[in-house]
Amino acid sequence: MRIAVFDTHHYDENALSGANADFGHTLEFFEERLHDRTAELAQGFDAVCPFVNCRLTDKVLQRLHELGIKLVVLRAAGFNGIDVTAAQALGIKVARVPAYSPEAVAEHTFALILTLIRKTHRAYNRVREQNFSLDGLEGFTLHGKTYGALGAGRIGQCALRIAKGFGCRTLAYDPYENPAIAADVGFEYASLERVLRESDIVSLHLPLSEQSHHILNADAFAQMRRGVIIANTSRGGLIDTPALIDALKSGQVGGVGLDVYEMEEGVFFHDLSNSLLQDDMLARLMIFPNVLITSHQGFLTREALDSIARTTLENARAFEAGETLVNEVKPG
Repeated sequence: MRIAVFDTHHYDENALSGANADFGHTLEFFEERLHDRTAELAQGFDAVCPFVNCRLTDKVLQRLHELGIKLVVLRAAGFNGIDVTAAQALGIKVARVPAYSPEAVAEHTFALILTLIRKTHRAYNRVREQNFSLDGLEGFTLHGKTYGALGAGRIGQCALRIAKGFGCRTLAYDPYENPAIAADVGFEYASLERVLRESDIVSLHLPLSEQSHHILNADAFAQMRRGVIIANTSRGGLIDTPALIDALKSGQVGGVGLDVYEMEEGVFFHDLSNSLLQDDMLARLMIFPNVLITSHQGFLTREALDSIARTTLENARAFEAGETLVNEVKPG
């Protein structure tokens, strides 16, 4: 199968090319994201492979259909950038990678949390300047604290297991409760309000939907314990950024680690070191000493990249062979 791979970086190309030795697809890599101005690049291909910040609107999908595209193989779990209803109407199948390495994302969540609560980022910079003072570096221990996960799917479960290992009391909010999983991992399901009210650390592991959009807003921040630590390695739109900035300014939020950001498209994954940052809210967040931002790298481990590549290419193989697409995304 001829596949046009969009929004690629060297790590994508290395992983997909390496895995493709077992599949034999024809891959061509484009740095451009897939959207209305780049859809023409798909001419001559059977399938397109977009990433999370590509935008496959009904207009883009219509043009892809005219170009003969029959399959969208998304190399990510989230598919909110794709009009799945329009794709189905045009006869274009959409497949995703529902789970690649939940451990990778969960571990990155705790990399952010531990950095924030022990201030290792600030200590690192001090020591490099030969400042060995400990003033202002006081943190707190995770042991005995209450850890609340919003979302107890595969990634949330991994994060809750890690929290248990640190000796935390663990709570989780999830619209779809599974008592067997809670018993196996060792956490307690609770209402959203209770998780917000009782947790010292809150991490987000929910998909982005109409129901979860801005689930952390001004009202939610007001319900939390003063000084709460927040980590988001899921989707930027789960947090209302202006409300977060207000909560940081007031001290209601004691620190936040963000691997995702609501307006990250065109910023994350790019080297803008020679440019002026145009996003005022992101620039404002970056001046807080208790805000840690990484550029959507939670998935970026060798193991996760290999898993993503193999599942993506297997989705294409199954489609080409006329088999059932087990990872197909359908409307609703």
